[in-house]
Amino acid sequence: QVQLVESGGGLVQPGGSLRLSCTASGSTLDYHAIGWFRQAPGKEREGVSCINRSDGSTYYADSVKGRFTISRDNAKTLVYLQMNSLKPEDTAVYYCAGDPDLYCSGDGILGEDFHSWGQGTQVTVSS
Repeated sequence: QVQLVESGGGLVQPGGSLRLSCTASGSTLDYHAIGWFRQAPGKEREGVSCINRSDGSTYYADSVKGRFTISRDNAKTLVYLQMNSLKPEDTAVYYCAGDPDLYCSGDGILGEDFHSWGQGTQVTVSS
C-alpha cells in the first residue's frame, strides 16, 4: 500500500518560513492530485493547497494565498509546500493527501475526495 509521509514541520517565529515536503512510499506520480490540509486544535480541517500532476495547476485557500507556494520537484517524486510570512494562526498539524484520479480546481478541496493520507507534521508559529 502506497503511503504518504510529511516532513519539515517545526517551531518558527511569526514572519518566518518553513518548507514542508510530502513523499510517497511508492511515488507521488501515483497521484494525480496532491493536496495539503491543516487542522488546528478545536478547528475543522482546512484545505490549504493542491497541485495537479497533468498540468501543474494549483489551488490555494484565501487564508494562505500570496504566502504559501506548492510545487513538485522535477522528478515529481516530492511535493513541497513553501510557507512564508507565517502567522500564529497558521499553527496546526499539516497533512498531505493524494488521489490518483482527482483534479483539484479553483473551487477548493475536500478531504473526503482524497484517497491516501500522511500522518501529519506539526507547524507551530510562536514568538
